[in-house]
Amino acid sequence: MKNFKTNIKTKKIKYQYLFFLLSAFFLSGCSAKPNEPISKSGTYFDTIITVTLYDSSDEQKLDDCMNIAKEYEQLLSATVSDSDIARINSNPGEWVTVDAKTIDVVKKAIYYCNLSNGKFDITIGALTDLWNISQIAGQCNSPDNEMPESVLPDDAKIKELLAHVDYHNIEIDEKESKIKLNDPLAKLDLGGIAKGFIADQMKQYLNENDIKEGIINLGGNLLTLGPKSNGKPYQIGIQYPFDHSGKVIDQIEVKDQSVVTSGVYERYFTVNQKRYHHILSTETGYPADTDLLGVSIISQSSCDGDAISTIVLALGLKDGMAFINSLDDVEAVFITDQYELQYSNANIKK
Repeated sequence: MKNFKTNIKTKKIKYQYLFFLLSAFFLSGCSAKPNEPISKSGTYFDTIITVTLYDSSDEQKLDDCMNIAKEYEQLLSATVSDSDIARINSNPGEWVTVDAKTIDVVKKAIYYCNLSNGKFDITIGALTDLWNISQIAGQCNSPDNEMPESVLPDDAKIKELLAHVDYHNIEIDEKESKIKLNDPLAKLDLGGIAKGFIADQMKQYLNENDIKEGIINLGGNLLTLGPKSNGKPYQIGIQYPFDHSGKVIDQIEVKDQSVVTSGVYERYFTVNQKRYHHILSTETGYPADTDLLGVSIISQSSCDGDAISTIVLALGLKDGMAFINSLDDVEAVFITDQYELQYSNANIKK
């Protein structure tokens, strides 16, 4: 991928969420083969995930995919007390022995921290914990997610923790399989990249076992296996922002690709009619001021799409488009705050 720099210093870390009505979802993947597809769902990283296979009747392969998700959750989830990430966060300034898989994910995350000039930064965990947007949004009972002012964090505390968001404080010793976080007020949070990484691992496993047709759905991260058996692409619908009835704002076609959608409508609450979404800015420590409601990233790797969707949504349309254009083999569909669609490539919309 080409390098990209910008003067805007914005970022967000992505949480997981419980809804199976996703910001991007599979519309019509039925196989032309006579055998019925098989499917299995589970909940990992507080997200409902589903794997569907169209060219296999081997249910063990579905179980194996769920076991991959379980294994990575035990390594990467900051809320699992004995996970690698939780142990790193609990022992600042000390080398912590971790699994080689954890190092792979952290290295990939740091790559995107560098590429985005810090707009994607996995040391934001303490700040996202302070905002606690996912939990607050889950408690909202009103149609507009209106909450009292008391849920807003203290401005001084936001500024205090914001000063400690710096991925340069992460050290990795690959030879000894150890990671150290040097800042005691920082916390690692891999929520903005973990699901995509896991989806890629599932796809690799399935391909290695001669499964070439299906779809992996990890809470907004869709990864397709090959074209359908008749050679046609998968039809992917992109959710209409703030609508949970199944309405779509656009439809795209992909073959053997990933579609990752991120939006300000995924997890949010309002106070005095002002929306507070989960995409945080490293310039202010508050939800990013973006002119986008959502963005869908089309790429080969779901891990790449996961991180890129985070970066682009925080950047906004103009700088987000420039970022996409600086990358190879990555395209995007943008939904502006006026509900207008913009495309990085006219060929996306057939």
